[in-house]
Amino acid sequence: MAVNLNPPDPKSLREIRGVKLGYAEAGIRKAGRRDLMLMSLAPGSRVAGVFTRNSFAAAPVRVCREALAAADSMRALIVNAGNANCGTGEQGLAASRRTCEAVAAALGCKASEVLPFSTGVILEHLPVDRIEAALPRCVSSLGDANWADAAAAIMTTDTVPKAFSRTVEIAGRVVGVTGMAKGVGMLQPNMATMLAFIATDAAVSGDMLRRMVQDTADVSFNRVTVDGDTSTNDSFVLVATGGAGTPDIVSRAAPEYARLYAAVREVATLLAQAIARDGEGATKFITVDVAGAASVADAVAVARSVANSPLVKTAFFASDPNLGRLIMAVGNAGILELDTSMIDIHIGGVKVIDRGGRAATYREEDGAREMKQAEITVLISLGQGEGSATVWTCDYSYDYVKINAEYRT
Repeated sequence: MAVNLNPPDPKSLREIRGVKLGYAEAGIRKAGRRDLMLMSLAPGSRVAGVFTRNSFAAAPVRVCREALAAADSMRALIVNAGNANCGTGEQGLAASRRTCEAVAAALGCKASEVLPFSTGVILEHLPVDRIEAALPRCVSSLGDANWADAAAAIMTTDTVPKAFSRTVEIAGRVVGVTGMAKGVGMLQPNMATMLAFIATDAAVSGDMLRRMVQDTADVSFNRVTVDGDTSTNDSFVLVATGGAGTPDIVSRAAPEYARLYAAVREVATLLAQAIARDGEGATKFITVDVAGAASVADAVAVARSVANSPLVKTAFFASDPNLGRLIMAVGNAGILELDTSMIDIHIGGVKVIDRGGRAATYREEDGAREMKQAEITVLISLGQGEGSATVWTCDYSYDYVKINAEYRT
């Protein structure tokens, strides 16, 4: 069950001018559930994305990379759940391209203007015929206000759909930013999350959109981990339709860039946190704050080392204040010349490590009390410099093992 995360209220999700969303039950893996989502984009919409660094990048990732390298103007995104179309060779590439051709025929655009995305079981061939059969239902259901339904259609082992909206004023006009994401396991992105889509009706040049999607990923989806594994299908896409009628944002130094980026970053951060809150089997949402690092890179390394440690995560599940696991994880971050005698650590409001050793005021029952909370913050002060970073994660419970042991059954 997700930690303090509720399904989105459809009324809270702002419509984005130039975006329509449809969904259908295609029976890709299981019958009786929505598993196909279509996002139709107005002509002239620009798209930028970042993708997995896994060497086994799935066929749809490869097709998306090729399409976005050739052009940034797109007309549609098609997303299926239940099948990752990964490890499927040339047949998998052909399946992704055939899916794009089917969408193009349905919407009256070019296949090169369609981006495909898949999530689910690896090493199984994509049932394109089922996607083709369900596409008419996706098209007939296209609507401006379908963000919540679309978010539900892309889930796999997620327990809660994930979608958020924000607004910002640019050039005297109110601009919307709305996004959705899925992903709760096989998740430690090196660029993004399993699947995330954020759209705005601001106008942004292709170069600035590519800059913004990377800037956003670096401080949101790149700062969340569930289990330390990077999926073969990770994709984060940012869409700018220009439907609000604002001038193109063409410079990173422009105040309009900063305002839009702040809204996009906020939506992405909420989505990234939602992923950790809904981590497979999660019972606790954990924020790891690192301060006083020699650099931001060092701070991220320490935060990830703690957030990824199975020993730390199982200790949090059991509310067991095993401080040795925390200092072990900090020391495993690979930071050269780390002066451990300068390190302080707090769990919640309790100081547990003082200058590299057990704090004199620390009582184990205080640490256990803090670790029993549904939301926990670990603050690690390294005393080395001004670098800081935050990573979000969850605990490891018995259900994490059960979910992943039975994933294909």
